[in-house]
Amino acid sequence: MKLKSAAGIICYVKDVPKTVKFYKALGFTFKKNKPTHATGYINWFWIDFLQSDREDKPGFKDEAKLKNKGAGQFLYLSVDNVDEAYKSLTAKGLKPSSKPRDWPWGNREFVVRDPNGYKLVIFKRK
Repeated sequence: MKLKSAAGIICYVKDVPKTVKFYKALGFTFKKNKPTHATGYINWFWIDFLQSDREDKPGFKDEAKLKNKGAGQFLYLSVDNVDEAYKSLTAKGLKPSSKPRDWPWGNREFVVRDPNGYKLVIFKRK
């Protein structure tokens, strides 16, 4: 088997409209935007946001109830200019949990958490 690409992820959230507002501020576009289910896109990559208290599929219900969403995971979002992205997001009222910084592995990056606690790394490879 040879993997072709990654297409998207699913995230359980408490409040879909609040989550959509946050991701729109980041630059995501939404083709599906309903009160309990929305799908945001950056190019071809998508994130499905599902209202956690509305999950009714057996096996998935337990995942939806977990309190620590995305523990240990970071979603990396590439930008052309990290410092400009930081200024833009803070001007929109978003509060990153770190400031832009250069790292030994060659990235300039900062972290912002979405309203549900998922961690997003805004980065540029040097």
